[in-house]
Amino acid sequence: MSEKFAVQLSEQAAPSHWGENAALSFNEQGATVHLSEQETLKNVQKAARTIASQGVKQVELAGDTWCTESQWAFYQGFVTPKSLHGVEFVDNAQSDLNELAHLKASATWAREMVNGTADDIYPESLAEKAAEFIQSLAPEHVSYQIIKGDALLEQQWIGIHAVGRGSERPPVLLELDYNPTGDENAPVSAALVGKGITFDSGGYSIKSSEGMLGMKCDMGGAATVTAGLALAINRGIEKRIKLFLCCAENLISGHAYKLGDILTYKNGTTVEIVNTDAEGRLVLADGLMAAGETGAELIIDAATLTGAALVAVGQEYNALFALDKELVREVEDFASQEMEAAWPLPLEKWHQQNCPSPYADTANSRAQKGGGYGGASNAAGFLSRFVPNDGKGWVHIDLAAAFNMGNTSQWAAGATTQGMRTVARTLLEKA
Repeated sequence: MSEKFAVQLSEQAAPSHWGENAALSFNEQGATVHLSEQETLKNVQKAARTIASQGVKQVELAGDTWCTESQWAFYQGFVTPKSLHGVEFVDNAQSDLNELAHLKASATWAREMVNGTADDIYPESLAEKAAEFIQSLAPEHVSYQIIKGDALLEQQWIGIHAVGRGSERPPVLLELDYNPTGDENAPVSAALVGKGITFDSGGYSIKSSEGMLGMKCDMGGAATVTAGLALAINRGIEKRIKLFLCCAENLISGHAYKLGDILTYKNGTTVEIVNTDAEGRLVLADGLMAAGETGAELIIDAATLTGAALVAVGQEYNALFALDKELVREVEDFASQEMEAAWPLPLEKWHQQNCPSPYADTANSRAQKGGGYGGASNAAGFLSRFVPNDGKGWVHIDLAAAFNMGNTSQWAAGATTQGMRTVARTLLEKA
């Protein structure tokens, strides 16, 4: 007899003694998840979370009712930061085990990064681990460079340098080139940009202890775009793609950047610092300009950027922003096809003017809690100052659904990987 806990999936209702519309029933061999007509995958994930919460460490899925998406939903609900390998998928006619293996590989890496401690996942180590991960998938097609410390100033990446200079561990920009074409002069089809703030104290606009506790997750954007690229590679993408990770620790010291400082970016834009806790947009500005320099027609950035996005869409959705209205509708559709919830929020050119400064072209926020009204759109408006072609081909993902501080009915505490599949699908469809 297997030592693993067997889980079946059934289209039949649970026996009445388990309760009306029960999602789970149990027997000597294990458990049965009973499908409902509504919110099927969500209920499968909740059932997995219930089983995991009862102390079950290892399960094997069994039977012919499971499909690729239901197995993945179960996996997402079952895994925890302490156990990422507790589900054995079943091989049947409705399931693609290769796809499940690719999803698990990317999600496991992303979870290990996001859930890892800031002592282990710091700017340079994040960049190195991301490069090693992508290179392991296609060693002959991947090259990269890590620009570190004062070398950032030499190349005018002043946002990453300013945010990270307060830490003893230097800030870095990872530039990775995935080029499966065999032509070193091949055009770059897409560029990915990720916010890699490996710990965010808020700087001199310091967070509360409670607000700082989960801030190892603030590199979730870097993890998401890296994992999304990995998934796209494993799904067979053959276009040239560049990856930019903007990595820094936002800490307080005598070297840290301060309120009232003015940064002059590579494109000439001047930015007054009115909130050192609005640091993500400062590093992404560099990454977006670097992405623009590649000539890529598609630019995707992802970031755990604003609390305002959480207020707007909750932790179940990621927020989408684009000046390119057709593209944002497509990305919303891609997210839906990949079973990830995403919702567009407003972004227009005039959002660039919503953080005025008497001293610079713009401030990095408003000097109000949470950036004031429309904070997520205003942050996206700030980013839009640094993208080419008036925003055509660019989409920004504010990862409100990327991380949970505690267990929920669907997720264990920690990283969710929501957004990874959306990035991969967008690359495959639009690059």
